[in-house]
Amino acid sequence: MKVVTVIGARPQFIKAAVVSAAFRDTAGSVKEVLVHTGQHFDDPMSRVFFEQMMIPEPAYHLGVHSLSHGAMTGRMMELLEEVLLQEKPDALMVYGDTNSTLAGALVASKLHIPVAHVESGLRSFDMLMPEEINRIVTDRLSRWLFCPTATAVRNLEAEGFRSFPAEIIMNGDVMLDAALRFRDLARKPEEIHDGEFILATVHRPATTDNPAALTSVFHSLAAMAHTIPVVIPLHPRTSGMLSKYGVDTNLPGVTLIPPVGYLESLWLLQHARMVVTDSGGLQKEAYFFSKPCLTLRDETEWKELVEAGVNITAGTSPENIMTAFNILINLRFVPDLSLYGNGEASRIIAKTLA
Repeated sequence: MKVVTVIGARPQFIKAAVVSAAFRDTAGSVKEVLVHTGQHFDDPMSRVFFEQMMIPEPAYHLGVHSLSHGAMTGRMMELLEEVLLQEKPDALMVYGDTNSTLAGALVASKLHIPVAHVESGLRSFDMLMPEEINRIVTDRLSRWLFCPTATAVRNLEAEGFRSFPAEIIMNGDVMLDAALRFRDLARKPEEIHDGEFILATVHRPATTDNPAALTSVFHSLAAMAHTIPVVIPLHPRTSGMLSKYGVDTNLPGVTLIPPVGYLESLWLLQHARMVVTDSGGLQKEAYFFSKPCLTLRDETEWKELVEAGVNITAGTSPENIMTAFNILINLRFVPDLSLYGNGEASRIIAKTLA
């Protein structure tokens, strides 16, 4: 079984680390060819993950980045078509909901190569999110739909996927596999001092490209810092937008640090008091490490966490953010990891394809 795997963004590197390892454990039943589209291209957002997580060097590096959605997806498709025609794989595997995901699924489908979609069935029900469009189209084009949660399975069933020529597999979340595999290797970032802190990340275009929303979020983080210090690994996109809009980042109690690798991210998660984020993946990782999460969005794909009361979707309104903060700051809980597959998700993917 020859599988071409398309990756391009930070969360996909983390997922690929554990799934690629599971493929190597199939005693040769699955041969994987890694393709890096280049969507995340600089060392802090790409190379460090390959080094820390022992991900094999990609066979192809397409170098596509810093373009509009349409231009990026189109250029990726053009180059991926060349790769697939040369490699002639039995299947193509994609992760999540990025432009790299969509480009891979579209090209493979047109070449009649079956697609495996890892993290299938997630829905925010917000069609203004480019990620929502990417994941819906990718699901519809996929032969194997690997779902991280029971909610994801129900979403696919509600959309009629049981009648499509596709297999729905509830395998669990490969991000949990990664957290369990690498947690004991966590590294403290050099910029961090001892003591409690809130871990915050801001990177989604809906937040960063809206000056009112971005200003509101940073003012809210400054308000939280009156209670407990805030640490923000600053995404390059966010850094650029803060400068463009003139948002004040010299805030008492708020520490901005460069982007961190996965092992540093695990340390921050393990030692944070709580998490504030607009990221999808970090919401789950907060749960894995028993941290309440304040989500800077009006919706989330991880509805089971909201239902459990450990995640509040507050949007970017300062009033909503601070109300949620006051609820979550003293919350303590023990996670039920069976919600996300107990660390067997990668093995199930490899077994299914093998």
